[in-house]
Amino acid sequence: MVVKDTELPHLRRCVELAAEALEAGDEPFGSVLVGGDGTVLGEDHNRVASGDRTRHPEFELARWSAAHLTPAERAAATVYTSGEHCPMCAAAHAWVGLGRIVYVSSSEQLGSWLAELGVPAPPVRPLPVHEVAPAVVVDGPVPDLVDRVRELHVRFHRGRG
Repeated sequence: MVVKDTELPHLRRCVELAAEALEAGDEPFGSVLVGGDGTVLGEDHNRVASGDRTRHPEFELARWSAAHLTPAERAAATVYTSGEHCPMCAAAHAWVGLGRIVYVSSSEQLGSWLAELGVPAPPVRPLPVHEVAPAVVVDGPVPDLVDRVRELHVRFHRGRG
């Protein structure tokens, strides 16, 4: 499946949420959970600056969906996100039975940007979602928005030095 024009507003909102995270002093990631009927069920941005490195928006939305949605509702939902899920978030997504993932930028793209900026490798190896959760349908990257996400990461990492 390809990303439809009707999905772009959700992806733009993810980029806005990533910018909000950056403005709050956090790493720029944002995600939106959309039900099978198109209703926005939740949204969040990174909150790892608190010291809890598990406070990724994709993980938070997976936990919320497990507590508030039926298995059928979770399976019909889509998680839109500014960056491809990390292995932790991909596992949470699969374990709670969420549906499709649509991301703006891939883990591979992020890795190359961070390498260009001289950022040390993360403690967990980045893997594509399909290697962690092979049954999850994944679409991305979305070229029209990738440069904006890259810009947010550059601003975050240059500002840390």
